[in-house]
Amino acid sequence: MISDSPPSSRFHKRLYGTLGLTLLVGLYLLVGLSGHDPWRGDDARHFGPVYSMLRGEGWLFPLIAGEPFADFPPLYYWTAAVLAYLLGPVLPFHDGARLASALFTALAIYSIARGAERLYGRPARTPAALLTLGTLGLVLHAHETQPLIALVAMVALTLAGLARVPAQPLIGGLQAGVGSALAFLAGGPAGAFLTLPLFPLLMIASPDCRTPHGSGGLLVGLCLALGLGALWPLALHLSAPELLSLWVSEEWSPFGSQLLEAGTLPRLFELLGWFVWPLWPLALWGLWRGRRQLCALPWLLPLGSGLIGLAWLIVNGDVSPPLALPLIPPIALLAAGGVPSLRRGAANAFDWFALMSFAVFALLVWIAWTAQAFAWPPGLARHIARVTPSFSFEGGLTQAFGGILLCLAWLLLVWRLPRSTSRGPANWAMGMTMLWCLAVLLLMPWFDHGRSYRPMVHSLASAVAAQPADCIATTGLPDAVRSSLHYYADIRTIEAHGGTTPCGLLLVYDDRRLNAPSPSSEWKNIWEYRRGGGKQLEVLRLYQLNPS
Repeated sequence: MISDSPPSSRFHKRLYGTLGLTLLVGLYLLVGLSGHDPWRGDDARHFGPVYSMLRGEGWLFPLIAGEPFADFPPLYYWTAAVLAYLLGPVLPFHDGARLASALFTALAIYSIARGAERLYGRPARTPAALLTLGTLGLVLHAHETQPLIALVAMVALTLAGLARVPAQPLIGGLQAGVGSALAFLAGGPAGAFLTLPLFPLLMIASPDCRTPHGSGGLLVGLCLALGLGALWPLALHLSAPELLSLWVSEEWSPFGSQLLEAGTLPRLFELLGWFVWPLWPLALWGLWRGRRQLCALPWLLPLGSGLIGLAWLIVNGDVSPPLALPLIPPIALLAAGGVPSLRRGAANAFDWFALMSFAVFALLVWIAWTAQAFAWPPGLARHIARVTPSFSFEGGLTQAFGGILLCLAWLLLVWRLPRSTSRGPANWAMGMTMLWCLAVLLLMPWFDHGRSYRPMVHSLASAVAAQPADCIATTGLPDAVRSSLHYYADIRTIEAHGGTTPCGLLLVYDDRRLNAPSPSSEWKNIWEYRRGGGKQLEVLRLYQLNPS
C-alpha cells in the first residue's frame, strides 16, 4: 500500500513512534555504561563476584576475593560474567559486566509496557515505558553493577504475566511463575516476598482471576515458581551445604528482626518522594479514578504489589535508596493507568514542569563544568578542589561543543513533539535522557577520578612489592575495597581475629564513619594513601610488623 503522506511526515511519525522510543531507550541505557572504572560503592562491590566467576570461582555461590558473599543469589552475577567474557576482546571486564544492568533494565521497561497494555489498553503502553525510563531513582542504578536491577526486571516480568491471566490463564500463569522463580534467584528472600503473595491474592480477591481457568493458571504458576525457585538451594545443599547454611543464617534468619523504627518513617517518605518521581502523583490520580473498582485486576495487581514492596522496606528496616528499586514496576503501572485520563490542564502542567525542571538541571550541570574549566563560581570550584584535591581538568572546546549540540537537539525534539496523552511522559523521558547524557559528557572525568580505586590500589601494590613476600591481614575492609584489590592487583587479604595474625603486613581502612583505631606499637606504618576529601575522605594505611 502506497502512502500519500510526504516523506517528512512519515519520518516525523517514526521518530516519535516505536522507532524513536527504541532509540531513546538505547541511548539512555548505553551512554555512561562503559568507559570508566568500577566506582566506589555498589558498582565496585558487586563487580567482585563477577570477577571471581571470570577467574573460575564462585559460580554456584558468589565470592569476593575468595570469601563468601551472601547478599544476593547468582542470577545477576551469572549474566554479568557471561557478558563480560563474551565482550572481553572489545571491552574491559568491568564494562562488559555492567551491560547486565542495561539488559535487565530493558527487560523491565518492556515488561512494564506490556503489563500496562494488558491492564489498561494500548494507550497506556507507551506512557508506561516512558515514565519508567524517566524515574529519578532508576537512572544511576541502571548504569552501575547492581543486582537489584535484575530483581526489578523479574518483578516486572511477574506482573506482566499476572496481567495476562484473564485472557490467557495458562500462558500468563507460566510467565508469572518463571518471573517469580527468577526473582528469587535474583534477590533471594526479597524476590520471594515481593512475588509469591501475588498469586493467592489474585485467586482470592480478584473477580477477573477468580474463575476456574484463571485460578488454575495461577495455581500452575505458583507451583512452577516454587519448584524452579528450589533448584538453586537444592544444588547448593548437594555441593556445599556449609554455604547454604551461611546464606540461610545471613539472609533468612534476620528476616523481620529489624523492623523500621517509627522515627525513620519520615526518611522513608522522603526517599519515596524523590525516588519514584514523577510516578507517584500520576499513580495517586490513577487510583482516585479507579477507586470504585479497586478489586478489579488493573488496580488490585499493581496496588497489591506496591503495598507488598512497601511492607518489604518496613520489614527490612533499611531505607537505602537501592532497596526502593522494586517499587518502580507497580507504581509505574498505576501511573500508566492514570495518564490517559489526565485532564488537559494537568497534562499541560506536567509537560511544562518537565521542560522547566530539566532546563534548570541542565544549567546546573553546565555550572558544575564551568567550575572545573574556569574556576567559576568560586565557591563551587573550592568545593570540587576539596573533594577531589588531585583532579586535573583536561576537557575543553570538544566537551562544550558536544554539550551545546546535545541541548539544542533536546530543545528541537521537545518543540516538535506532537500533542497526545504521551506528551508529558515523553517530555520527561527525553529530559532525563538529555540530562544523563550531558552529565556523562561534561562531568564523567571528574566522577571517575573521585570514585575510582585504581590509583590507590596501584600505589598499594607498589608498596607491597617492596616488602618480603608475606600475607596481608586486615581489621576489616569494605567489600568495594576488597573487590578492587582483587581486580586491579590480585591482592587477597586475611581478616585478623582476636587481635592476632600470622601475617607480617597489616592493612587498615579508615573513613569518617569507621574511625579505625591505630594498631599497637609493634606495627610500623610504612605506607599511607588518602583518597578524596571532606566527607568523602578515605585513608588506607599499611603496617609492617616490627621484628623486635
